[in-house]
Amino acid sequence: MKQEFLHTIGENEGLILKICNIYCRESEDREDLYQDIIIQLWKSFPKFENRSSISTWIYRISLNVAISRYRKNLKQPSQEQLNNELPVIDHQEVKEEDTKVLYQAIDSLSSVEKAIIMLYMEGIKYRQIGDIMNLTESNVGFKINVIKKN
Repeated sequence: MKQEFLHTIGENEGLILKICNIYCRESEDREDLYQDIIIQLWKSFPKFENRSSISTWIYRISLNVAISRYRKNLKQPSQEQLNNELPVIDHQEVKEEDTKVLYQAIDSLSSVEKAIIMLYMEGIKYRQIGDIMNLTESNVGFKINVIKKN
């Protein structure tokens, strides 16, 4: 079971890292969130029943951990929130400014909206986003339109 788990995590590590990057600015916080997600995935792995794809299952657990942690951090101001700086991204100067604006827009969203828009930006179909977030497909479409409008 351990080897199967490690293989599954290895194949899906990119999506876990993306969630960590969306919900945490500081590298230490990203590492902590990553570890929390891995621990929760390990605890839940024996219960995975193949009712959904493994990536949907990983997204669901990872987002639940990230959202729970995000909500907990909202109650307690951290240095990250007080600092209010965006991470430095090594891109061309023009792309760097666009990236900052994008991160600022994403940062202003609620924790659930962040999850939805991150999945949408990954090219995940509305139906799978709905499966991950426990929403109907039409509700996902509505929420994405509202997020884009705002």
